[in-house]
Amino acid sequence: MASPSRSVPLGAPLPPPRVPGAPYRVCLVCLGNICRSPMAESVLRAHIARAGLAAVVTLDSGGTGDWHVGEPMDAQARTALAGRGYDGSGHRARQFKDSWLSGHDLILAMDERNLAALRRMAGPADRDRIRLFGEVGGLGETGGGEGEIPDPYGGDEAEFGHVLDLLDAAAPVVAARLAELLGRPAAPA
Repeated sequence: MASPSRSVPLGAPLPPPRVPGAPYRVCLVCLGNICRSPMAESVLRAHIARAGLAAVVTLDSGGTGDWHVGEPMDAQARTALAGRGYDGSGHRARQFKDSWLSGHDLILAMDERNLAALRRMAGPADRDRIRLFGEVGGLGETGGGEGEIPDPYGGDEAEFGHVLDLLDAAAPVVAARLAELLGRPAAPA
């Protein structure tokens, strides 16, 4: 059964650019913007670059909560990223504001809780632009969580590693879908 927070069918086409010819703007969102969403931003940024999309896709991230604003990425998240060759050292947490809705073409929530919070902020014209990262990345098709990226905050190394496994699996699919949407040939992996 579909979640009440979800109004977009699984596998639905990505929303078109708001401004044709301008960079496609993607925001990744979790609860505090210190673990999942900045990890996803780092991983997806690398896959966007590998796909040759860095000039046409911009990424940022935010959290639905405000208690970590201005803080660096969680130390365990940074360590996990660094262990796989990603850099999260420059990140500072930000809170997602409803005014950001019109400034992004696609908003990717890490879980149902954040998806619902974002959809409550959004008007009807913006709701279809808000999706689960894992669903867009094909994780919902494999079972296990319907595309949610679990929160590793306070967890151990294995939990952060599991989140990175999910992000590493989903990010190339997201990048490929963005390449298709933007009419760009997929770069070799």
